[in-house]
Amino acid sequence: MKTFLVLSMAAALSLPAQAQLRLPQLPQLPGVSRLPGVVDRVLPAPLPELLSSTTQLLDLRLTTVRDLLNRHPDLIEADPAGEPIRRRELVLVSPNDAALAAAAALGLTRLREEAWPELDLREVVLRVPAGLDTADALARLRAAQPDLQADFNHLYSRSGAVAAGAAGAAAAAAPRGPVRVGLIDGGVDRRHAAMRRVAGGSFGCGGAAVPSEHGTAVASLLVGRDRGFAGALAQAELFAADVYCDKPDGGSAEEVVRSLAWMARERVAVVNVSLVGPQNRLLAQGVASLVQRGHLLVAAVGNDGPAAPPLYPAAYAGVIGVTGVNASRRVLPEAAQGPQVMWAAPGAEMAVARSGGGYGVARGTSFAAPLVAGLLAAELREPDVAAAAAAVERLAATAVDLGGPGRDPVYGRGLVAEDLRVVPEQLQARQAR
Repeated sequence: MKTFLVLSMAAALSLPAQAQLRLPQLPQLPGVSRLPGVVDRVLPAPLPELLSSTTQLLDLRLTTVRDLLNRHPDLIEADPAGEPIRRRELVLVSPNDAALAAAAALGLTRLREEAWPELDLREVVLRVPAGLDTADALARLRAAQPDLQADFNHLYSRSGAVAAGAAGAAAAAAPRGPVRVGLIDGGVDRRHAAMRRVAGGSFGCGGAAVPSEHGTAVASLLVGRDRGFAGALAQAELFAADVYCDKPDGGSAEEVVRSLAWMARERVAVVNVSLVGPQNRLLAQGVASLVQRGHLLVAAVGNDGPAAPPLYPAAYAGVIGVTGVNASRRVLPEAAQGPQVMWAAPGAEMAVARSGGGYGVARGTSFAAPLVAGLLAAELREPDVAAAAAAVERLAATAVDLGGPGRDPVYGRGLVAEDLRVVPEQLQARQAR
């Protein structure tokens, strides 16, 4: 008989808070046991009682970020807003010779340079010398070159955790051409039973496979297929970019843009990004370039609470921001709210594949976004501005209007993909047959 774990409120609060917070790394998820069987089931204390206010959510996030900075001071520091960044690195976006000369005059040295012609972008990453504060260096550089697009190398994090959830039935595919969908996240365990038949490509980590819990879970909701389990687009090819590679300073703006360029090269029309973080000039340019080329970027809106500032890339213009709801069609109390919310989709009590085998349960806006991405990828096979807009409107026509009439800051244009949720008990029953 399957064993169930019940977490008390005190125990839940003592666990790492990756389920609700933005972290650059997610090596071990809270409330997930590796019990034998079909679904690793966890019954956490109800979130409305655990995290009933934005203040609590932000306090937990700040505590966890502070711990990250303390553990990796050689790699990570905080920007003036407290956001984690790569230590002593600044990123210049398509700089000219005058900008590079201004940087050299400040004692900044060139670390690396990369061009992404697919996005009409070039970056130069600078090293800030010892004795000069990173934030001060950026301020001086911007003052010397007011038109220069320069920023920190911010770190972006996953927006949800495996703790209780299910995948749903496969969505109907459009009638022509290969179905492909992109994923920018942690590594995917392609040896998992739900993933081993999935074709496509991988990018990042120098070609090495570095499976992660979060990336595997999100990928399974996109394209996974197994006995009793199907992702939103179970017959699709998956193009997965790993921006973490199990590094403490993984998930940088630079890595995300590098992955966006790869998606453009591969002409992957719909890309899911269940990562969140602050505004960043390099990321903003990369996102805008991809959207202008007719790609659809689907992003989780994040779990910092309804009154928290907007998170990116979901809040960038043209990006499809997705929030999560529970089985009762109520928005997750930890989900962000605002004009960036385009749609709501199931985001709790969802079975997902776990790296290393078996299934877990997921909660968070991270796990709502891939359901929307899968539905859109079934409609959009090639990047095309007009076709992308038409695919969005077709999906909007199927949405269930929740909250205030029309589009609202809680549920966006309404609930979609509701039929794609399969709760863990259903998966258990199906695999037991």
